Amino acid sequence: MDFKLGEEQRLFQDAVRAFADKHLAPGALARAHAAEYPRDVARLMAKQGLLGITISEDDGGQGGSLMDAVLAIEQVAAACPRSADIVQEGNFGAIRTLAAYGSADQKRRCLAPVLSGDEIIAVAMTEPDAGSATTDLETRATPDGAGFRINGSKVFPNPHADQYVVYVRFGPGVGGIGSVLLRRSAPGFSIGRLSRFMSGAHWATLHFDNVPVPPEDVLLPAGGFKRQMAGFNAERIGNAARSLAFGRYCFDAAREYALVRKQFGRPLAEFQGLQWKFADMKLQLEAARLLLYRAATNADTGLPAPDETTVAKLACNRAGFEVANEALQVMGGTGFTRETLVEYCLRRTRGWMIAGGSIEMLKNRLAESVFERRFSQRAPKQSAG
Repeated sequence: MDFKLGEEQRLFQDAVRAFADKHLAPGALARAHAAEYPRDVARLMAKQGLLGITISEDDGGQGGSLMDAVLAIEQVAAACPRSADIVQEGNFGAIRTLAAYGSADQKRRCLAPVLSGDEIIAVAMTEPDAGSATTDLETRATPDGAGFRINGSKVFPNPHADQYVVYVRFGPGVGGIGSVLLRRSAPGFSIGRLSRFMSGAHWATLHFDNVPVPPEDVLLPAGGFKRQMAGFNAERIGNAARSLAFGRYCFDAAREYALVRKQFGRPLAEFQGLQWKFADMKLQLEAARLLLYRAATNADTGLPAPDETTVAKLACNRAGFEVANEALQVMGGTGFTRETLVEYCLRRTRGWMIAGGSIEMLKNRLAESVFERRFSQRAPKQSAG
């Protein structure tokens, strides 16, 4: 058991940080509060090899590991939290599902423009009446010749994406769920009014009105749900990495503030009450980081283990939000303003306690692991009598 990064990982870490400090730190505040998706940053990252880190070289990626992508998120977030989203989207979630299960033709048409930073791909999974209960989704794929027609709606995906991995129902039950690839320009595909999350990010409802899907755009046919969710464990590592990295950003900002800000003629760092806050914050960050690194490292031989991913995301979500919250308290009114990124990070980390599996659902999964049995959340069926 070795808790140290390898030489190549340290060199990679240093290179990413140098790139981020030079190209991303300038304008970080404005970038965080801008409504537009920073496509210029995505193209710059593509040239730097930060998109497709976890994708095989045969598919146009870098052939690296999940741990490499986690390190990249940490170093980019330290300079520009908003830009860490691009690393996540370029290595986890929809792009990884496409790389894992897509055909050669699908990768050529859909994966290549994402890896170059020219397009954005997002997962469209959640529905108005199917959030954590993913298997209750109602968006349907009805046979139409050799292809299908899609009808239904999705909520909360990135409305600025160019293409989507859409979870659909080909037939009844869990075995009837799969996914298709849809472009925003497809006939019958419309995007509703833009709304904003508390974090400031946009979301909108996606509407599918008899959208045609040729057979070559079916990513996973009926029976693909379990494979989709297995890939989703990697998405949770990306979520956890950002939560922790944003918490670390706030910790560092508050630390610098406590060293220079004076009250009653003394730096804040000299007050024991604040010293204990920083000790507790560091403990949370370090403990969560070990769990994240374990999940990411052990996944390098395959898909992440569900239990390890669950524990890592739960720990990182909590640590990221709680540290951001304490850092804001340390910085007082300054931390509460939009002139620092601490309040921005606080809002973002709060959202990740919901997205990618709420902390309550993660606790349910963890309890099942503890007791080695499944606890259904559904109401008991009424007996025939």
